[in-house]
Amino acid sequence: MTAPVDELVARMQRLLDGLEAAGDPARFFLGTYLRTTQAVGAAIDDGLFEDAGWVTDWDVDFAGCYLDALEAHRRDPASPPAPWREAFGADPATRPEGHVLLGMNAHINFDLPQSLVRVIGPADFADPAVLAARARDHERIDEVLAARVASEDRALQAAGSRRTVVDRVMAGANRRAARVLLRESRRKVWANTAALHAARTAGPDAYARRVAQLESEAAARVADLRRGGPVLLRLAVRGFGVVLPPA
Repeated sequence: MTAPVDELVARMQRLLDGLEAAGDPARFFLGTYLRTTQAVGAAIDDGLFEDAGWVTDWDVDFAGCYLDALEAHRRDPASPPAPWREAFGADPATRPEGHVLLGMNAHINFDLPQSLVRVIGPADFADPAVLAARARDHERIDEVLAARVASEDRALQAAGSRRTVVDRVMAGANRRAARVLLRESRRKVWANTAALHAARTAGPDAYARRVAQLESEAAARVADLRRGGPVLLRLAVRGFGVVLPPA
């Protein structure tokens, strides 16, 4: 892996060690994210992406949004953005995969559009060829994530997630639903990224208003997920991501 990704993995591991020692349920999402980051690093090394340097910068920036929120939560639970307050505020008795899903939702819906706007500057948005390449690399992440679904399911079982007979019967459907949700959420993220870029060109106040809207929409979706039940299948019907309203 590249040096920036190595440093990111080391930061994650330090935080994960502390969460595991404390028995903090936040360890479930961080453990999943750490393994996924290692997989993305390997994909970068293997030449999966068109612009490895850009994907590296994006990977580090995006993960930093979550790690900063996690560190803020550990200092003061009232301090992270609203989607993360919802995710971190889940009942500790929630099954491990529930904590992972809440974290994914907050991170993808709220953090990802903001990260993409930071690493795709105005000049890149103005260049159709560059923007198309960024979009293709954005979509290629799905290949890495989809390949991790079965392994992460096994890892969560090893971490203590109990499987009922119904869970075992539904496992295949849940995995297919997860892949559908990844594709669907990425499309919505790309649309929200374009909306944030448009707000950025209008000035800081316009951008701040759109981020506040995104925070509200993402927090409401995480809160809805905390209701429990067959969440993945419910999301496959209702949708995973959020969409910013017209400006």
